[in-house]
Amino acid sequence: MKINMLMKTARSVSFEIEDGSIVFTDNEYDVYVNGEMILKTKQVVTSLYHLKPDTDYEISVANGEMKSETLQFTTDYEFITLNVKAIGAKGDGINDDTSFIQAAVMACPENSRVLIPKGNYKITSIFLKSNINIELEEGAVLSALTDRSRFAKFEGLIESYDEQSDYNLGTWEGNPLPMFAGIVTGIYANNINIYGKGIIDGNASIENWWNNPKVMQGAFRPRLLFLNHCNQVNVQGVKFQNSPAWNIHPYFSSKLKFIDLRVENPQDSPNTDGLNPESCNDVIIEGVHFSLGDDCIAIKSGKIYMGAKYKTPSSNIRIKQCLMQNGHGAVTIGSEMAGGVNHLKVTDCRFLHTDRGLRIKTRRGRGEDAIVDEIHFENIIMEHVMTPFVLNCFYFCDPDGHMEYVWSKQMHKVDERTPQIKKLSFKNIVCKNCHVAAAYFYGLPEKKIEQIEMSNISFEFAEECKEDVPAMLDGIEPCSRMGVYANNIDGLIIQNVSLKGQNGEQFILEHINELEQN
Repeated sequence: MKINMLMKTARSVSFEIEDGSIVFTDNEYDVYVNGEMILKTKQVVTSLYHLKPDTDYEISVANGEMKSETLQFTTDYEFITLNVKAIGAKGDGINDDTSFIQAAVMACPENSRVLIPKGNYKITSIFLKSNINIELEEGAVLSALTDRSRFAKFEGLIESYDEQSDYNLGTWEGNPLPMFAGIVTGIYANNINIYGKGIIDGNASIENWWNNPKVMQGAFRPRLLFLNHCNQVNVQGVKFQNSPAWNIHPYFSSKLKFIDLRVENPQDSPNTDGLNPESCNDVIIEGVHFSLGDDCIAIKSGKIYMGAKYKTPSSNIRIKQCLMQNGHGAVTIGSEMAGGVNHLKVTDCRFLHTDRGLRIKTRRGRGEDAIVDEIHFENIIMEHVMTPFVLNCFYFCDPDGHMEYVWSKQMHKVDERTPQIKKLSFKNIVCKNCHVAAAYFYGLPEKKIEQIEMSNISFEFAEECKEDVPAMLDGIEPCSRMGVYANNIDGLIIQNVSLKGQNGEQFILEHINELEQN
């Protein structure tokens, strides 16, 4: 048994217990630090805090005679700590502490820490600065105000003086549009650690941010954490809750880690996606628990304009040991994916009570740069997922979503508006208590899906199946217990795939024969 380092700071560390478990370990482990047992864990991904800077540590875990190898490391160097209460923050849940916390951030020298101790800190937006650490101590809550008039507005596009280029600050669902600054915002900020067991609370409700959620009121709703053109940002341990819109939104950013987080919103909250990397590269999401009202993780790269202009795909994204609950999709690609998505790997995760497991949403009009390729899912457990796999090339989003050009199943001319889906693989996956369909793959007739591989997958339908549509496209009827539907795919490889009901009846892959007809 091994333990693997995921990330460290001057005062914390996160590691993965590699014993074959997914999200939760079968056994409870004792965690030893320098030979002393300090806590017990049943989490595959575990974090430790209150370490000392620039200090050598040894960590191991044990369960009876089962012992791990020792993980040896040295915590990072830290110059000083600035305590926000010493600078003037009250943390009483009444006074506005924004300026005091911002002062601590701006005054913090490189390789130093801004400490936010236990307390309830009312804030609007806090802006990040490069080369610092921010610790949200256990019991610390950054509690967002909800008065829109107090939030900074970011314009979508600001034209340059020479009128040759533009500067993009605001964004909403893949378009450059005005938005309120995030509760925590980074703009071209690099080399930052945000860590601790504290909470960032957006305090959103139907009385404020969620009232008429699709209508722009002054600007579009803020995110809890918004990273615009940032590099080397690590977020560890923090809980995100009650976001006005998407919880965590990295945007044209790279080399990011999101480790051992909790992201929670009510199941009926609008557009509260958990973590949406948009046109981002080199992203690690590990040990994150999601429970919310929309997609848990949604990989994006612009709706049309941003994808076509900047041609920046989301790529090299690894999702591991995550728990996705109660969302529309556990892991979604699109529908804003005009810049493309490639090299996504999802392993060792659990999906519970989501509408879909993998959900790819695209449509005619996304463009020739909207290429989805090298998508891999392995070692996944799904329970009560209505349709585990959905690939929909007719997603009826946007004002023109119900026009004939989008919904027509007839072959259209391939042009600069045509998206493409290449290679996907699904391996070693258990799907229990499915409801609507096992898998629903519907490609464009003029640009067929290149290849889907399914191997070592078991589907078992729930005894009381819900009836619903397996994918959001025009011309499909509600159903339940549909097998694998595959249409407009050049290559479909199926090995050791089984479908059955709870009482043992077998379901044949009856819809796959439509592959040959199209």
